[in-house]
Amino acid sequence: MGNSSKRNIVYGVHAVDALIVRRPGAILRASFLDRNFGGRLVRLEAAIRILGIPVQRVDRNELNRLSLNGVHQGVVVEISALKEFTIGDFENLVLRLGRAFKGLLLDGIQDPRNLGACLRTADAAGVHAVVVPRRRSAKLTPVAVKAATGAAETLPIVRVANLASTVRWLKEAGVWILGAEANASKSFYSVRPSTPLAVVIGGEGRGLRRLTRELCDELVCIPTRGTVESLNVSVAAGIILFEFGRRLENIDDRNVGDP
Repeated sequence: MGNSSKRNIVYGVHAVDALIVRRPGAILRASFLDRNFGGRLVRLEAAIRILGIPVQRVDRNELNRLSLNGVHQGVVVEISALKEFTIGDFENLVLRLGRAFKGLLLDGIQDPRNLGACLRTADAAGVHAVVVPRRRSAKLTPVAVKAATGAAETLPIVRVANLASTVRWLKEAGVWILGAEANASKSFYSVRPSTPLAVVIGGEGRGLRRLTRELCDELVCIPTRGTVESLNVSVAAGIILFEFGRRLENIDDRNVGDP
């Protein structure tokens, strides 16, 4: 999630609002647009001032500069970076949660907006951690943080030097590895989910890398009916995670009261 000695920026109404709720102590200072002040911005500024955080009003050019020309919606805040979630932290989490563990592995997502959207989806689906490679993968930039709308502040994200090694470790720990592949012969609707579970999603256009694909316990596709050959990576992750979550809950409900 970044080095704790660094500072990051977050911008956009929803992302800043989520930050106030989830990690207010991380906010160091805030900058708001000095004109056309809407109701949502008024509420955000009041909430930040109550926290005792320095606030300044600046013109649009300054907000554009602070946000690196991002879609800031009139607000940019500077925050302290999150403590890095290490591979050791991740392995301890997997072992502690046991069969309850649910993970998402992103094999080479390049677009920071897609990374942020995947984090948002994973958080909503109850995923415990997201794993991404250190190389050839989007970083947790302000654009990604904005797309995550708060998930980047609470969902553990671990960057690993070798994704294949992490997949091997997960398999040894008893985690079922399910790979999503557009040209897989088996529909994910026909697969019965098993726990603990890690879903692997490939990069935009390229899909899963060869070694990652070979290490998966099962490769599945999401059947489509239109002319589009594949889905956006965050959409694919959401369909699989939510559908499997629903089925696992149904299994748990049927097992209630069993000896």
